Amino acid sequence: MTANETVTAYYDAFNRKDWTAMLNLLHPDVRHDANQGSTHVGKALFEQFLQHMDECYDERLTDIVVMTEPTGRRAACEFVVNGVYKKTDGDLPAATGQTYVLPAGAFLELTDGLISRVTTYYNLPLWESLVLGKN
Repeated sequence: MTANETVTAYYDAFNRKDWTAMLNLLHPDVRHDANQGSTHVGKALFEQFLQHMDECYDERLTDIVVMTEPTGRRAACEFVVNGVYKKTDGDLPAATGQTYVLPAGAFLELTDGLISRVTTYYNLPLWESLVLGKN
């Protein structure tokens, strides 16, 4: 698969909530840089992250645009997160089933045809204002 096909398959699996398919596209030593969080390395920690996210959020990505550079080693992705906040996540505002639509993006690196880095960015203060009904 090309880098574009791999990244597209990764986000398609996300939208299907097919966590196994997502994990199969990751390098064993994947580095995950979560927005507003620390860096975690390895598929096991990424799987824990997916489980936590699935408990707290129900999200679907739309308007996905994948861009790759000529060597196929790096990719960027822009998308819109359409979500439902299901369960309060740590110190974030209380969840009451709020819906939100939030622009976001990610930078990815590929090694041996697998995603070896996922760095995700979104505007956390905007997300908080959306779930608090202030926007």
